[in-house]
Amino acid sequence: MENIVTTTTTLRLPSTVLSAPTAHRVLTGDRPTGSLHIGHYFGSLQNRVRLQNQGIDMFVLIADYQAITDRDTTGNIGETVREVVLDYLAVGLRPDETTIFAHSAVPALNQLMLPFLSLVSMSELSRNPTVKEEIDSSGRAGVSGLMLTYPVHQAADILFCDANLVPVGEDQLPHLELTRTIARRFNERYAPLFTPPEALLSTTPRLLGTDGTMKMSKSRGNAIPLAANSDETAALIRSATTDSNRRIEYDPQNRPAVSNLVMLAALCGGTTPEAVAEQVGDGGAAALKRLVTENVNEYFAPIRQRRREFAADPSIVGRILAEGNARAEEIADRRLAEVRRAMGTSY
Repeated sequence: MENIVTTTTTLRLPSTVLSAPTAHRVLTGDRPTGSLHIGHYFGSLQNRVRLQNQGIDMFVLIADYQAITDRDTTGNIGETVREVVLDYLAVGLRPDETTIFAHSAVPALNQLMLPFLSLVSMSELSRNPTVKEEIDSSGRAGVSGLMLTYPVHQAADILFCDANLVPVGEDQLPHLELTRTIARRFNERYAPLFTPPEALLSTTPRLLGTDGTMKMSKSRGNAIPLAANSDETAALIRSATTDSNRRIEYDPQNRPAVSNLVMLAALCGGTTPEAVAEQVGDGGAAALKRLVTENVNEYFAPIRQRRREFAADPSIVGRILAEGNARAEEIADRRLAEVRRAMGTSY
């Protein structure tokens, strides 16, 4: 294995990918349930730009159908999708190199879900540990069938475009294994159409929410949006949870909230959490928060400036989605025709 290494994150890439990047395609994406935030940036967006810049064919899905897996309506999804695309552009994704498209705009992709569902059992779906965790964390008394079956939908997302690499955290590996299972079973029952994809594991540290809970989330009000201005960022960081110990240390096990701020300062400052903790020392939470605010605002200033420039063009998001949807639809139509022929349902 070889690594792309920076001062912030490490993405493990097989040497075969680095030697022949154009022979690989990556599928990744986001549910448009709210604005993207700095947790998304360090968790995935930054690595997507690196993959794109390596020359790998990138497909980035706006999973608008999956936005209703754990909620009753789509809400103001049109505006959310627009904000997500602007965030993609601001961080450096380029539509001429990365295909940005939406679930709902590619009918053939979604139609693949039906034969794929026939390849898995109810017990396989219900015992998926990631789905079980997401159902538990949803806080709902009951969930829709879409929640139970969305790993199959994800399999369609990956397999329709022949993506052979999928960036995932360890908690998403069960989803990817189900995709591999579906690919193998289809190949065995009908025809060898699909290549089981491989995981791209990232060692990016997970940022907690500013309230010290497990992750940043717009709905919880504990995230710093990529689109936030410097004053909004400062206010969010001032309200972040800390503890009563004045000495600043990097100790994620025993002091998670403080350590989260230390990590954020390090990620944005291009240094280590230990160095940040040493720099702040006995300055306490106030000094730590001032340093975090400085580093975050300095790091994201050029990204926010690009975002404002892109947002000034009211037609840019529509143009990008139209182009990306058209490319994805062409590929999906071709793949669905192959599936129908293999299954004997092409009349």
